Amino acid sequence: MFREDELIDIRRALHKIPELALEEHETQNLLLKKLSQMNQENMVICRIEGLDTALMVKISGTNAKKTIGYRADMDALPVVEETGFDFASRHEGLMHACGHDIHLTVALGLIDYFSENQPKDDLLFFFQPAEEEKNGGKLAYELGAFEGDWRPDEIYALHDNPLLPVGKISCRMGTLFAGTVEVDVDFIGQNGHAAYPHDANDMVVAASAFVMQVQSVIARRIDPLKAAVATFGHLQAGTIRNVITGKARLEGTLRGLEQATLEQLMKHIQRVADGIALGYDCQVHVTFRQGGYLPVENAAKQTKDFISFMEEHHPNQFEITEPAMTGEDFGYLLSKIPGTMFWLGVEDDHPLHSVQFNPKEAAIVPAIEIIADFLTHRMQEKEENNV
Repeated sequence: MFREDELIDIRRALHKIPELALEEHETQNLLLKKLSQMNQENMVICRIEGLDTALMVKISGTNAKKTIGYRADMDALPVVEETGFDFASRHEGLMHACGHDIHLTVALGLIDYFSENQPKDDLLFFFQPAEEEKNGGKLAYELGAFEGDWRPDEIYALHDNPLLPVGKISCRMGTLFAGTVEVDVDFIGQNGHAAYPHDANDMVVAASAFVMQVQSVIARRIDPLKAAVATFGHLQAGTIRNVITGKARLEGTLRGLEQATLEQLMKHIQRVADGIALGYDCQVHVTFRQGGYLPVENAAKQTKDFISFMEEHHPNQFEITEPAMTGEDFGYLLSKIPGTMFWLGVEDDHPLHSVQFNPKEAAIVPAIEIIADFLTHRMQEKEENNV
């Protein structure tokens, strides 16, 4: 089995080769190399046709009555690393700034453990590309990756958290992460001279009015007990200060802890767009894209058992958390397969997606030990209705 120093070496090797969504070929090759070093007796490795960089690993149980799934995401971010480490990214402009290198290392450690300690039930590990964008979980599901013998009865995943102490596990019943929707809004009016605004139709003004009215939707049309956020982080308009622009484009993100809230928000935003088009005598085109980024809704049965197990067996390494507005495409898989997502503490002063993000590698071994312990516990359930 991998020693702690070997696991750290694996994490650093992965950190050097960050790749964007659906481009994780070098990452996949490294994973395959490490998998080949493990006991292959009860292991099957397969790929997903149509999702080239994904990997599925199944470990057969001694007396399997169900299949337990575990997912680890593979992709990185278009971030220029500024850590200064000797194992920093060697792919220019890319970085594992969200800790997926930690996620992958923990999954490899779990596979290594169960390859030497054959589980009772079947275990299915899904190395998923394209979490940060392009919803790899949804793609895999729609391609039939989880059908037949590869269908897990339940599924689990973690996400590292720099705000938690090293090795701390944190979870909650219900929604852990928000669902997210990308929104693009195009405004089309009429160009003109700054000195003659009456002969033009200024789309900076229209776009500005749109943003302000959307914030009013959040404040006055959404139940304050149903959290939602609308952020427009990019506005593109105009070419020079003394020309009124006839075109503007807003790009933003919507977030909500419940899918119904997101759908209500989208409906009201479309109404705002229609009103702006009428009031400013212009065209307004709105595009929403949610894909697989549904709210991460932890299943009641599995999550109740996870929390009870942690509170009983690892009370010093566990706490209940509040929901977060971060997005995760594991929400799509949880909408199809019951399971649980939880935080892993990696204790860092720098936030996720930061150019200096440096998760503590000391979290890797405790994570493997705790998750292996929990998965083994899930194989020992006696009466389905009592868990």
